Amino acid sequence: MEIRPFIDHLEAKVLRGAQGSREDVLRLLALTPDSDDVQYLGQAARRVAAVAAHNTGRVWSAIGLDCRPCPKNCTFCSFGAKWGLVREEKELSAGEVIAIARRLVREGAAWVTLRTTEYYGFDRVCKMARQIRDAVPGDYGLVVNTGQMGEEEVAAMQAAGIGVVYHSLRLGEGKCTCFSPQERLVTLRAVSASPLRLAHLVEPVGPEHTDEELAHVFMTALENGASLSGVMARVNVPGTPGASSAELPEARLAQIAAITRLCGGLRVPDICVHPVSRQAVAWGANVVVVEEGAVPRNETFCADVWRGFDVPQAQALFREAGYTLHGEQTAG
Repeated sequence: MEIRPFIDHLEAKVLRGAQGSREDVLRLLALTPDSDDVQYLGQAARRVAAVAAHNTGRVWSAIGLDCRPCPKNCTFCSFGAKWGLVREEKELSAGEVIAIARRLVREGAAWVTLRTTEYYGFDRVCKMARQIRDAVPGDYGLVVNTGQMGEEEVAAMQAAGIGVVYHSLRLGEGKCTCFSPQERLVTLRAVSASPLRLAHLVEPVGPEHTDEELAHVFMTALENGASLSGVMARVNVPGTPGASSAELPEARLAQIAAITRLCGGLRVPDICVHPVSRQAVAWGANVVVVEEGAVPRNETFCADVWRGFDVPQAQALFREAGYTLHGEQTAG
């Protein structure tokens, strides 16, 4: 089948409730990012977003609670002890976290994510989640992005008012990280078997990653029932091993976002792109990220939002792309 009839057929298939196969993903990844065919793909993905996401743009906010020199030394993370960028421990107080969360929700964030290092402590994360639920009213999801976990930890998070877990099988797992793919899969399966929702991006993507690698990580997200997926490009932080690496072109980032949208179908209502990309939003990504505090894509602790990108800017981007904003439907 020629590529455009194939895209039409895939669009119709996913709108009936199916998802794209590994072979579908690979065929779309093989397209040249700046080609007319990828433009056609992006338009199809945007139509699917109008149905799957109810044409609603949502801001994923992330608060980095702590940073410290980390012996895990993941090559893409600025916290690695070997890189010497983070020389001492720093963490936000409960009052600071609550104040940030309250502001983000007031501005219109759809999710508040508590992101921690491996060493913050699981019980402390759950305690912080309960404090936020008690102190910050509003229409938002509470997310945790922390270390490995099993059934017991998953149940405790649900009891603490957490609704979503961010966890991914990362590109280069076991090579660029000290975690084995099997370790990451244990957590994915524990979340998948629970009432909690799973958020799992294809990340961190560089131009060197093959179509097969990208497809494998995305299919892992689908196989574990992710309700939020999408793509995050690797940020080559000065001083880390990736500092001299090439950046992922925005056209490729947007192409991957469109593929996750089209092949995820109705079962993956939310597709995220990070860092923000206007092209990816135009091609079906309905979630962008606003983050502050400890950010593993930054050399220093962020006293303000990362790269100056805040909730109002995200909302303006969604409006420009023709999305309704999270909260507007219920408010209206």
